[in-house]
Amino acid sequence: MIAKKNKLVPALLNWFSANARDLPWRRTTDPYAVWVSEIMLQQTQVKTVIPYWSRWMEKLPTIASLAGAKEQAVLKLWEGLGYYSRARNLQKAAQLIVREYSGNFPNSHEVMLTLPGIGRYTAGAISSIAFNLPEPIVDGNVVRVLTRIHGITGNPRDKSVNGQIWGIARELVETAALKNVAGIPVNTPRCSHLNQSLMELGALTCIPRQPRCAECPVRENCDAKRTGRTETIPNLGVRAKATNVSVAAFVVECNGKYLVRKRKTGEVNAGLWEFPNYELGTAELSVKELQELVFKREGLRIGEIVPLIKFKHSITRYRITLQAWSSKLSDTKKPSRTHNVSWISVAELFKLPFTSAHKKIISEIG
Repeated sequence: MIAKKNKLVPALLNWFSANARDLPWRRTTDPYAVWVSEIMLQQTQVKTVIPYWSRWMEKLPTIASLAGAKEQAVLKLWEGLGYYSRARNLQKAAQLIVREYSGNFPNSHEVMLTLPGIGRYTAGAISSIAFNLPEPIVDGNVVRVLTRIHGITGNPRDKSVNGQIWGIARELVETAALKNVAGIPVNTPRCSHLNQSLMELGALTCIPRQPRCAECPVRENCDAKRTGRTETIPNLGVRAKATNVSVAAFVVECNGKYLVRKRKTGEVNAGLWEFPNYELGTAELSVKELQELVFKREGLRIGEIVPLIKFKHSITRYRITLQAWSSKLSDTKKPSRTHNVSWISVAELFKLPFTSAHKKIISEIG
């Protein structure tokens, strides 16, 4: 392992210096900016994150501004990224930092781990990228790179295998911290670049299917390439079968306003708004049955319903078919307003934070 890591570190650092993408969060070492980018990048593609990160940093440029923002404004900036608890945890952590650390992001890896929403990976990323500390990171890209290089055939989700991968990642970043590399300027943040090189290599070259081995800077030290196992490593086991779900959503209009509701604290997507929607069984419901469903759930009588939009989307292992219906309230007396239910105009629909699926429904209305 010693000989191998001494070859890997210089190869990775030199490759990164020549091939790193010019990403906006790579132009700063501000830990707040790095932190926001890392939370957004979890399970989201870089090209998707760039405009979100830019808007976020424009509207909430500091930890203090995030701490003092209204939750609905924070969720609106996050709208479309999914996993909204991450946005709420960002704000909770910002409020804690303002309260406990005078608004300065702590430069201690151990302290970072005590902040809401920051786990081992995120703390390692911020520690190395913002502060150039020799802390490892392991995400999906890094898992793929390291298991292939070292010919690790066990499932990375197994505790022992996962520990092995983290151990290798630590050895590499600690070696980078100690080792001057020919061709790399002395003042280069080597811990930062080493960790980012592993992620970048996994994103651009050591991709899941048909990896571009001919372009890989460490191909001569890759066990998977040498043994022809790049398509079977990493061994992620059998993926759980997707569950199909059918959902009906109702866009109910009354006097130019539309019925929406806010998801309650403790629910999935808490704090976000949506149109009334219900999970259906396997049988298709008639128009009358759909109207009765709205009356049973909302206490509202609706008139004729018209198909508005139908599309499929996925949440974790669920494959959802959503059919949205348009209708008007039969009783045109002014409907009541409660804490979680509102009747709002089209203009207001575009101001509130909605889930991605229901934002798509709004586009059909406006």
